[in-house]
Amino acid sequence: MSVQIKYRIGKSTAFKGLIIFLACISILPLLAILFYIIKEGLTKINWHFLTHIPKPVGEVGGGIANALLGSFLIVLVASVIAIPIGILCGIYLSENKTSKLAYWSRLAVDILQGIPSIVIGIVIYFWLVKPLGGFSALSGSIALAIMMLPILVRSTEETLKMLPPSLKEAALALGMPYHRVMLKVILPCGISGILSGIMLSIARVAGETAPLLFTAFGNPFLSSNIFRPMQSLPLLIFNYATSPYDDWHDLAWGASLVLLMWVLLLNIITKITTRRWNIQL
Repeated sequence: MSVQIKYRIGKSTAFKGLIIFLACISILPLLAILFYIIKEGLTKINWHFLTHIPKPVGEVGGGIANALLGSFLIVLVASVIAIPIGILCGIYLSENKTSKLAYWSRLAVDILQGIPSIVIGIVIYFWLVKPLGGFSALSGSIALAIMMLPILVRSTEETLKMLPPSLKEAALALGMPYHRVMLKVILPCGISGILSGIMLSIARVAGETAPLLFTAFGNPFLSSNIFRPMQSLPLLIFNYATSPYDDWHDLAWGASLVLLMWVLLLNIITKITTRRWNIQL
């Protein structure tokens, strides 16, 4: 073996080792965060913690049942608002790649994705909270829905653009109307990427705090009325972590672990769902 070949093999091995080292370094912050949150929050979680509301200041115990219910309802309503709009907008952009309206819509979606969440919260505060005369879970859901839209639109658009044109052409050639072609052929073929976008958008807004400070505001009691203030996990973590009470700090650590597990579960479900759909298709 010549010296030049040995040199190239050595350089390739060194570069591969550098890439592996940098990949391991990039994982370390995630592992450190996971380890610390699990260490601090695991001992705080029990059945009482998950099924009771927080106790007043000075009383030991309490839980996060109101925040769990509130987070679920707020994210659910936000998903109901954002998912149909995001998918329909993504379909339009994928079907009209060169039109002026599609160009400006795509630009607006990209700009919306870069707007800070606290700015969206302030805007919804002046659009909904002040005119309606009070905070509500519905206004918080609308703020989160706006944040979900860019991810839903772009994921749907990019997924449908990767499908071969022959699918739509064959369905149209058989005499199917356009709306049935999109609903019965195109969307099912791209369901893997669309579901990934839905799960990713939900995971994106599940831990948002800033918009909910101006909209949902929080509620120390168990409430399912979306037209009234409602507690959520991010709000509870923010309020209790900044408090001077040790018992509230414990609740904040436990809630942080629950929220972390929620986001991880959404990502795992996304991977499993997309893998199964890819196998079926």
